[in-house]
Amino acid sequence: MAATVEELYRNYGILADEKEDLSKHKDAYQAILDGVKGGPKEKRLAAQFIPKFFCSFPALADAAINAQLDLCEDEDVSIRRQAIKELPRFASGENLPRVADILTQLLQTDDSAEFNQVNTALISIFKIDAKGTLGGLFSQILQGEDIVRERAIKFLSTKLKMMPDDTMTKEVEDYIFIETKKVLEDVTGEEFVLLMRILSGLKSMQTVSGRQQLVELVVEQAFLEQALNPTDADSVDRLLQCTRQALPLFSKNVHSTRFVTYFCEFVLPNLSLLTSPVAELDIQLEVLKLLAEMGPYCGDMDKLEVNLNMLFEKLLEFMPLPPEEENGENAANEEPKLQFSYVECLLFSFHQLGKKLPDFLIDKISAEKLKDFKIRLQYFARGLQVYIRQLRVALQGKTGDALKTEENKIKVVALKITNNINVLIKDLFHNPPSYKSTVTLSWKPVQKTEAAAIGQKRQSGEDIGATATTKKLPTNLPRRDARQIYNPPSGKYSASIGNFSYERGGFRGGRGRGFGGRGNRSRGRIY
Repeated sequence: MAATVEELYRNYGILADEKEDLSKHKDAYQAILDGVKGGPKEKRLAAQFIPKFFCSFPALADAAINAQLDLCEDEDVSIRRQAIKELPRFASGENLPRVADILTQLLQTDDSAEFNQVNTALISIFKIDAKGTLGGLFSQILQGEDIVRERAIKFLSTKLKMMPDDTMTKEVEDYIFIETKKVLEDVTGEEFVLLMRILSGLKSMQTVSGRQQLVELVVEQAFLEQALNPTDADSVDRLLQCTRQALPLFSKNVHSTRFVTYFCEFVLPNLSLLTSPVAELDIQLEVLKLLAEMGPYCGDMDKLEVNLNMLFEKLLEFMPLPPEEENGENAANEEPKLQFSYVECLLFSFHQLGKKLPDFLIDKISAEKLKDFKIRLQYFARGLQVYIRQLRVALQGKTGDALKTEENKIKVVALKITNNINVLIKDLFHNPPSYKSTVTLSWKPVQKTEAAAIGQKRQSGEDIGATATTKKLPTNLPRRDARQIYNPPSGKYSASIGNFSYERGGFRGGRGRGFGGRGNRSRGRIY
């Protein structure tokens, strides 16, 4: 039978006045527990009274938690909030993981105030016992409803970094790493990104060995032991997302070799066949940009010459020969398309790997092929010189808001790309070819010293990101010599020239592990 308001207050008084042995008033506490069966007023009082005396009645612990849980599920949102607010008071000893599990399941609420209350309660018990709270969270991540799993992962990705150092001990971080590895056995793409964000933020992962462990996790998810199906958008998406997660981890001590090797062996040969997972994404350029960014961190490679040759052949595809001449003049309407964005990436990647095999252009390819390459480089370089001069003139004297117009933003990025290509081509024209120059990729932030030099030279804001369009070089160029008339190429800039990042949700199609439909989990609440 439900207790009335008067009975609740009377029994509360009995317990509050007892100075020695509360346990002898078990009936009074039971009457308070029965308050959850009453009306709104009785429930609100019960929500406050039950946790106050909880620790004094261990024999009624389960009944008390269940009574409070009933209030957490009440139809009246104000009662739910009051009950949730008091839940951390039950989080002692062996009860804490259970309370954490309950609070994690309550993250599924659609009421914003209630949701915030649950977050606050979780943070509160996390500071009491981080490992116990994590046990409840990971239990639901591994076995709970999809909405609970999703919100529990997001809770960890946003709240862990806010926890004090004395809470996030090495033991706690080790536990997070072990449990997260279990979750990574069966995740969606979006979950993978969030989980890697969680692990990357751990102090123990900031060391060389820590970053290497994270790279190993990404390698497992990337399926680098399998050939890539270029027409499967999900497979391409998986590779892109994994590579994006691995990139910040690479350094002179943590190498990108396995990813670079995979790109050379399985991605570059199928570049034109790649199916984009996002409609507006230039998938070929995105892949080439990733390869270029990984280049500086590539270590010793087993098939260096083979992979360098693949890069070389792909570079040739995007570096056209000069148009054929008829009767001393260029054939009409045969301007080759010059894809500067692609060439910047490929030339930079070739330049990086070329350092490891500096005699490649001398001893590893035929004299005829080297001559052909230099003709292509020369044709490209001459067009670049004209375009660079035009861009500098167009941007000269422009600062601040003037550089923020769409047209000028495009020109700024175009100038960065063409300057980079120009520097790299000059290196390759040395005899023997040199690999000493350094450039900052056009979509990467400009270093301060470099930015200062650029500002003095051209007064342009070259660190501005931009989209771009197709550009044509002027046709009235001066002759290089009396025998040859130069017909400039047109230059194509990708619409995705700026840094493009994206995170898809799940991937279609089930897999044994990794990204996919996460298999069948037990459903229903397991309080």
